[in-house]
Amino acid sequence: MSKLSAYVIAYNDEPNMRACLESIRWADELVVVDSRSTDETAAIAREFTDKVHQVDFNGFGHLRNQALAYCSHEWVFSLDSDERMTTELREEIRELLDRGPKADAYFVPRKNYFLGRWIKHCGWYPDYRQPQLFRKSRFRYREELVHESYDCDGPVGYLSRPALQYPFRDIDHYIAKQDRYSDLMAKRMVEQGRRFFPHQLMTHPIASFAKMYVQRRGFLDGMPGLILSGLYGYYTFMKYAKFWELTKT
Repeated sequence: MSKLSAYVIAYNDEPNMRACLESIRWADELVVVDSRSTDETAAIAREFTDKVHQVDFNGFGHLRNQALAYCSHEWVFSLDSDERMTTELREEIRELLDRGPKADAYFVPRKNYFLGRWIKHCGWYPDYRQPQLFRKSRFRYREELVHESYDCDGPVGYLSRPALQYPFRDIDHYIAKQDRYSDLMAKRMVEQGRRFFPHQLMTHPIASFAKMYVQRRGFLDGMPGLILSGLYGYYTFMKYAKFWELTKT
């Protein structure tokens, strides 16, 4: 079976670190890239591995490529600090590496927990981000500030077993975390040379809410689905308000 490197990127996520690293400690190599946390994130990471690296944050794409540079093995699994590897996913990966993968990168479905329940709609399950299992030699992240995309030189597949994600502890944590992400997204839009239009402050938040709550059936998640859809509309408004602020003359 091919050996597996796993990397975790983290910043001030002390509440999640131990459970995250415990779930992936079975990997042949565990690498943690910390963006100079001021809490106990790095100290907890050192309980699990001596490969804890401090890297200044210059965007998530750059951060992930730095993490790849520290990984020794050809096959790599990416796990964020608010995620957990499940036993079922671990066994699926082991079986895949044992028989020989047919693709060079694999998406992993994620189950997200928020406001006391697993969110089954709102576009949150299955929630695929970039491929999380891939060949290091054939995969690279694009160095974008946030919501970074990727390039893969070979075929891409999908695994069936989920990882778990606990992205927000409560509504206050959602707002604080999305304040940072809206900053990064506004800066990314400026870098892309996009133009601001006043209607974006109205139409885009409304469309974001409708997409999550109606099109993606967030109403089936009850009150958490309604709140989550509203919060995402708020995030979209803040993103475009900050975009305006950066581009106004």
